[in-house]
Amino acid sequence: MATALARLMSLPTVSLAPQPSPVEELTRLPSAIGGAQGPRLFIKRDDLLSFACGGNKVRKMQAVAAEAQASGADTLITCGGVQSNHARVTAAAGAVLGMKVVLVVNGPAQASPTGNARLDALFGAEVRHVANRDDRDPTMAAVADELRAVGRRPFIVPLGASTAIGALGFAKGVAEIAAGVKPTVIIHSSSSGGTQAGLIAGCALVGVRARVIGVSADDSAASLAQTVDALLDEMAAKLGAKRETIAVAGSIEVDDSQVGGGYGVPTPASTEALELMARREGILLDPVYTAKAMAGVIARLRSQAFTSTDTILFWHTGGQPGFFA
Repeated sequence: MATALARLMSLPTVSLAPQPSPVEELTRLPSAIGGAQGPRLFIKRDDLLSFACGGNKVRKMQAVAAEAQASGADTLITCGGVQSNHARVTAAAGAVLGMKVVLVVNGPAQASPTGNARLDALFGAEVRHVANRDDRDPTMAAVADELRAVGRRPFIVPLGASTAIGALGFAKGVAEIAAGVKPTVIIHSSSSGGTQAGLIAGCALVGVRARVIGVSADDSAASLAQTVDALLDEMAAKLGAKRETIAVAGSIEVDDSQVGGGYGVPTPASTEALELMARREGILLDPVYTAKAMAGVIARLRSQAFTSTDTILFWHTGGQPGFFA
């Protein structure tokens, strides 16, 4: 365990957001949903990370960008939707590191870009549009070939930077809560799996004894759990550790009850969660990911799924630019 933790904390990263994000207690939300006598509720504010509007993608990108630099790359290629948070952070990382960035996004170009798409342009990324999700990977490969032909050195970053290295980058962030609030449950938005795998491994390695529950924004629980499981295997291999060192049996919990109509489609519960957080706590969620995750928290509080002795930590993964899309 100590060796694996040492290897995790020595993982090469670039410094994009060097300061820890704050942890705050949510004091007015529980009373608004009739849970004043329930567990204490805290929020980890990764939305306030100091780079490029923050969010969980910053933690992953710090590790993945270091990996790209070590490979000798001068160009980052990645993909996502038109309003991808990951694409925005990749574009900003390239700007800071002096690397060209090409974004392959599915969906039509906006006549007047909004939200993350506007920020992608501001950070100087080249954006290429494709018709659907299935076109993204082959287009990234074609772009890489095109760039190699003119002497550039591209590095393809998979969707969400949810690779073993990206997930380990996120796992390092769990050390920020090791000496503070002691959560019994951590709840967050889960989609491409890297954040959830990072939280599970990080908790195991730094000694945070908490259940980690990922609330899916789009995929089924079975599909997302499979993705997280595969990432944990790869992460253990990167650390030279046994799988059980970073994830005990049964540690992958995915809640797909808030998916509704699918990716980017709000539900009545997610809309309520977004409004309650704004009106009770003055905190902005995003409609795609964190509003659905908070809807999962609220549903559990209302059903008394937790005890009064529990301490719940909602890990805010950012994404607010999408609110202005």
